[in-house]
Amino acid sequence: MSGGNIILVTGGTGLVGKAIQTLVEKELKRPGETWVFLSSKDGDLTDPAATRAIFERHRPTHVIHLAAMVGGLFRNLRYNCDFLRKNILINDNVLESAHQHDVQKVVSCLSTCIFPDKTSYPIDETMVHNGPPHPSNFGYSHAKRLVDVQNRAYAQQHGRRFTSVIPTNVFGPHDNFNMQDGHVLPGLMHKAYLAKQSGEPFVIWGTGRPLRQFIYSLDLARLMVWALREYTEVDPIILSVDESDEVSIRDAAQMVLDAIGFQGQVVQDDSHADGQYKKTASNAKLRRYLPDFQFTPLRQAVQETVDWFVANYDTARK
Repeated sequence: MSGGNIILVTGGTGLVGKAIQTLVEKELKRPGETWVFLSSKDGDLTDPAATRAIFERHRPTHVIHLAAMVGGLFRNLRYNCDFLRKNILINDNVLESAHQHDVQKVVSCLSTCIFPDKTSYPIDETMVHNGPPHPSNFGYSHAKRLVDVQNRAYAQQHGRRFTSVIPTNVFGPHDNFNMQDGHVLPGLMHKAYLAKQSGEPFVIWGTGRPLRQFIYSLDLARLMVWALREYTEVDPIILSVDESDEVSIRDAAQMVLDAIGFQGQVVQDDSHADGQYKKTASNAKLRRYLPDFQFTPLRQAVQETVDWFVANYDTARK
């Protein structure tokens, strides 16, 4: 990539989009580049005509595709059909518009939930289509798997450089801190904040035993910009901390409590579903490309996110 490029970021006002924007403005923007960060107000990406209009207006040379219908475990359980249909529409419209407007490269963001539920660990990039995903979020998972299928099809038939990245559990400033429909860490942060304010017990839903690899949104943003500029494969690449950095939900919750300064009672509510027990991902492929990349330590990233949430509580998504 060189000067004169126009980089369009769909979902540009969400968690990862905001992180990319922060790093671009601080240090990553190159001379002559134009970055456009889209929000849902700029057009409905489930509508083909609206999507084409966006591409005609901005004429991007490159696209980072983040836009999606997303949610945590309990929202997925309720709305699998919506997650399937809306994400299929968004992804197809973005990729086809990119093809029709001769976009040089598209990097789409997937998720480790696309991997088979019944599998061996650690999972790697070759295993995406080896079996059905976990039933809790099969709609979202299948829609995201199809992005990889489309990338290969556009490459084979049209010679397009469309690829995808697969991050593990992302969190950070500008996250959705909704306790019902958000992801686990931001939901825990909001719950801990309210428990501290009210003096009531802090309740962890589920057993707390499931294991997750968490990646800080600013680390992911840096890696996504690298992928846009340097990663040349059509095959996806997992963007994740090392396997040794995997933690239990219970331990992650304790980091949140420490960061927010909660000193009250902690209660475990085992009546709620745990979701998938583990989905340990290998970042060996990433390490072959970037052996010295330094991830932000989880405790530090949790503290920075909690500090941002507390400082922006009135305006944060929740």
